[in-house]
Amino acid sequence: MTEELRTEVPTRTLVEGLVRADGTVDAGELYEVAGALGMSDQQVRLCIKRMAADGLLVQEGRGRRAVLRETAEAQRVADPEVDFVRHMYAQDAGLAPWDGSWHLAAFAVPEPARQARDALRETLVRLGGAAVQGGVYACANAWEPYVEAEADRLGVRGRLTLLTSTDLRIGGESDPIALARRLWPLDELADGHRRLAAVARARLARLTAATSPGLPGRTERLAITVELAAEFTRATTLDPLLPPELLPRPWPGAEARALTADCWRLLLHAERSDPAPGPRLFHRYDEVVREITGAGGEAGGEAGRGAG
Repeated sequence: MTEELRTEVPTRTLVEGLVRADGTVDAGELYEVAGALGMSDQQVRLCIKRMAADGLLVQEGRGRRAVLRETAEAQRVADPEVDFVRHMYAQDAGLAPWDGSWHLAAFAVPEPARQARDALRETLVRLGGAAVQGGVYACANAWEPYVEAEADRLGVRGRLTLLTSTDLRIGGESDPIALARRLWPLDELADGHRRLAAVARARLARLTAATSPGLPGRTERLAITVELAAEFTRATTLDPLLPPELLPRPWPGAEARALTADCWRLLLHAERSDPAPGPRLFHRYDEVVREITGAGGEAGGEAGRGAG
C-alpha cells in the first residue's frame, strides 16, 4: 500500500466503528484491531476514558476483558446518519431530484444562552447549511425535522424561524448553480471524495485479490471496515449533499460512494459467514447496500446534510 493511500483513523472512529448491534464493543477485539492499524494500547485507553467522560461509553470490566457499552447519547448522535447515507445514494441513483426549493433557518438566541446558540449553529452546518448572513442559514435539502429536533433539545425552538423559498438571491445573484459554488467549498469537497475513491479502490483490490481461503481474516476485515468508515466520514461530514443539479459535472462523490459500496458488499458477505458478531456498521448500512446493489427495494427519502 502506497503512502498516499494510508488512512489516518481517529481512535474514536475505531471505537465507534466496532460497536456491535447490541451497542457493545469487545475490548479485546478493539485492541487487536487497533494494533493492526498501528495504534498503541495507550491511545485506545485514553480514547475510552475521554468517551466515558463525555457520556458516550460505559466500561464494564478492565483491560482487554472489558466490555464497552454505548450510552443513549451516543445512540442519539449516530441514529440520523443512516438517513443521510441513504439520501446520498438516492441522489446518485437519480431518485431524489431537486425541486428547486431552498430551505432556510434563522435564529436569534440571546447572549446568556450562548452555548445553545453555538450548538444550534454547529448543527446547521453539520446538516448541510451555509451562512447567508448573520443568523441565517440555507440548505438545498429538506432539513426541518432535524433542525427542529435539535432546537427542541437545546430549548431554543421559540428562537428559530424556518422558511422555504424558490427565489434565493444573494448580492443580486440568483442562479442556483452559482449560489451553490458561492456558499459551499465545492473544490475542497471534491478533493475529499477523490481521496475516498482512491482509498476505497485500494481496499477493494485487497478484498477481491484474496485467494484461498477467501477474504482476509477477521482482524484485517475489521481494520478495512474502520479505515473505510474513517475516510467516508472525512469526505462526507461537511458535505451538504447538494442535489446533482447544483454540482459540477462530473462530480467525484458518486464514484467514491459506488466504490465504497462495493467494499461494503464484500465485507457484508464475509460477516454473514462469521459466527462472531460483527460491527453494527454492517447492520446499519446493510439495507442501504442492498438498495444500491439492486438486492432490495428503492432508495429514497429526504434528508438535510451529510454524515459522520
